[in-house]
Amino acid sequence: MAIERSCNEWKPFFVMLAIDFAFAIVNILLKKVLEEGIDHLVLITYRLAISAIFLSPIGYFLERNTRPKLTISILCYLFFSAIVGASLTQYFFLLGIQYTSATFSCAFINIVPVLTFIMALPFRIERVNIKRSSGKAKIVGTLVCVGGALTLTLYRGRPLFSSSHSQAVISMSDHATKLNSADRMQNWGLGLICLVLGTLLWSLWFLLQSKIAKRYPCQYSSTAIMCFFGSVQSAALSFSTSRSLSIWILRGRTEIFTVLFAGMVGSGLCYVGMSWCVKKRGPVFTAAFSPLVQIMAAMFDIPILHEQLHIGSLLGSVIVIIGLYILLWGKNKEMQDCAMKVAQEAEQIKEQELKLQVVTVSCESQNP
Repeated sequence: MAIERSCNEWKPFFVMLAIDFAFAIVNILLKKVLEEGIDHLVLITYRLAISAIFLSPIGYFLERNTRPKLTISILCYLFFSAIVGASLTQYFFLLGIQYTSATFSCAFINIVPVLTFIMALPFRIERVNIKRSSGKAKIVGTLVCVGGALTLTLYRGRPLFSSSHSQAVISMSDHATKLNSADRMQNWGLGLICLVLGTLLWSLWFLLQSKIAKRYPCQYSSTAIMCFFGSVQSAALSFSTSRSLSIWILRGRTEIFTVLFAGMVGSGLCYVGMSWCVKKRGPVFTAAFSPLVQIMAAMFDIPILHEQLHIGSLLGSVIVIIGLYILLWGKNKEMQDCAMKVAQEAEQIKEQELKLQVVTVSCESQNP
């Protein structure tokens, strides 16, 4: 019994580790196919459509006996969830990856947990008691995360690799040799704006998902419907910006494999896993694992794609991670205090029930 309880407690942790590893691989693959010229919206449409097709039969058979009635209200929630968590979010993040780097984009995602926490406060999903150590830790962790995010955003610093490595980076990409320094800085700024928008939408998705998990607690079915809506939204946006049908043709094994892997794993199983973790542990816990994506992506990004890593990205990410885990310590302390309070209240109720039973027995003995 104790082993089963321990496995249940650690299961969300291992699920999020697997999700972060999958996201890191997906980001590397997306960076590669984007450099080869695939259209952003076409990639998102294929990715979400494959995810919907992949998850629909799984959700139908696994959740057919437990699935509640699908109402108009739930469909509206899922449609809006597709906007903030699938179509627009992925579009902004893909632009950010193209104009910056996969490592920097993953580092920027470090801001998601603190934004999720700040957004959760007005909705009463998270609470802060400044009189307790847990509340103070939450505030300090949030401030440290904001400082790290500012460092990450405003300071790049020197590259961490030698000039020979930087020269290899330039030779890897044809378009990089054609851009002057001003163009690269302009593209970096545009990528930064896209990452800010994507981060805000991604943080909002975690909060929205906590509401959907209560109204429609079927991870496979809800994710399939959300991905279907997202694919329709992305396709409509793509046809409104470009009428060319040639952009819908996938070229080469890399593009086909990336679309399939990103659809079935990156948008399918990962969304299902995150929805389950939000249901079990809440949006802040689920978002808190975002910094691990950066570390895992760097393991592939730097040696394989030869991306450059700057001091600002490294320093800002370290500060964000430190602040993040101060925040997590505060949340864990708060959960322990809450559990202790519930146990004490349960004990008091038991004592009151025993006293009531004693009084009842005494009264019955006096009045036979």
